[in-house]
Amino acid sequence: MAERVRNNFGLIENGEEVGTFSGHQPRDAALKCASRGKTKIVLREKGTKRIHLFIGSREKVTAPSRKPGWLPGMVWKPNVKKVGVRHLKYNELSRNSPDIFRF
Repeated sequence: MAERVRNNFGLIENGEEVGTFSGHQPRDAALKCASRGKTKIVLREKGTKRIHLFIGSREKVTAPSRKPGWLPGMVWKPNVKKVGVRHLKYNELSRNSPDIFRF
């Protein structure tokens, strides 16, 4: 069976990369961003020229009944919706139009 490769995605805010999240798919990284409270999520797939755009939200829900002892009674549940994919013209973020990071 083939192994799934984890990709790295850079979180972009105001045209600059401010963090790195990993996951098998862009949605995995977007869920991690949303769980930290980000609502407009722009992820650059490292090693490619693709930009993934998501709208994120999170809500407080009760923890599962089979939770470990250290987990609090209420936890954040993230949710994301993919808005689209764009392609960078240049590898360096600063050389691209700032409009490519807006939605």
